[in-house]
Amino acid sequence: MRVLVTGVTGQLGYDVVKELNARDHKFVYAPTRREMDLSDEQSIISIMESYKPDVVIHCAAYTSVDKAEEDVQNAYTINAGATRTISEECKKLDSKLIYVSTDYVFDGTKDLNEAYEVTDEPNPQNVYGKTKLLGEIAALNNPKTYVVRTSWVFGKNGKNFVKTMLNLSEKYPELTVVADQFGSPTYTVDLAKRLVDMAETDKYGLYQVNNSGYCNWAEFADYILKDTDTKVKHVTTKEYYAPQYAKAEKEGRELHIAYRPKNSKLSKQALVDAGFELLPDWTDAVDRYKEELKELNNENNVKTLQLK
Repeated sequence: MRVLVTGVTGQLGYDVVKELNARDHKFVYAPTRREMDLSDEQSIISIMESYKPDVVIHCAAYTSVDKAEEDVQNAYTINAGATRTISEECKKLDSKLIYVSTDYVFDGTKDLNEAYEVTDEPNPQNVYGKTKLLGEIAALNNPKTYVVRTSWVFGKNGKNFVKTMLNLSEKYPELTVVADQFGSPTYTVDLAKRLVDMAETDKYGLYQVNNSGYCNWAEFADYILKDTDTKVKHVTTKEYYAPQYAKAEKEGRELHIAYRPKNSKLSKQALVDAGFELLPDWTDAVDRYKEELKELNNENNVKTLQLK
């Protein structure tokens, strides 16, 4: 099986390549941004037609949610345009396509006692969500496609909420975190395993894949920092952004902050119905990730000592 993975320098793409290697897939190509420029249609076509993958796992995306509100054209080019080109090439080459999407395709207004099903009507409220939904539509034009929505991703290779909380806890005794946005954290190691599982089947369709269980961002932070002395102050989204809006108004500038869904709970029922295993609970995932970070820090410390 010849596999092409986009976004290898990001959190998910990095772990997808690791998982493919762990399963001894011999033919894995993970081009860098320079090799495969997603803003250049011909660059995508050239890579696809020369490598002729059996499967494309498309992890790369424009993910700067707030920046997308201003950088609209680039967000559309990467998330919608590039995905359309990849999908067209997959259809031409008879290749499978796994497209990684987001909870932001929903408006988040559903009752908090319920989770969004794959059959619920999308209604994105920010540029990022709109571009990712267009990517879903484009991806599904290829008959051999899996669309996988996920959210609140954290992994070894990149910036994320867990790393940010741990780093800030070393500087501040209290951190302010929103408590009125609910969803599921997702460990890229676990998500990567399920994506590779899908690549090895022909169970095409629309899925939602997160670690099991739900929480809000402040509860997520509480768990991350459970072994520290740092406290978490739970606030509403409006309270959290109020100081930034006040400062921007005082300075006479416009503040571009994207809309965040209040309910980002994604049902995993489609995953179960297709016979795929659910991911472990998000608390278990955080524990394992923190151990991974410790091991990484220890390795870096050893290398530093060796250089001295």
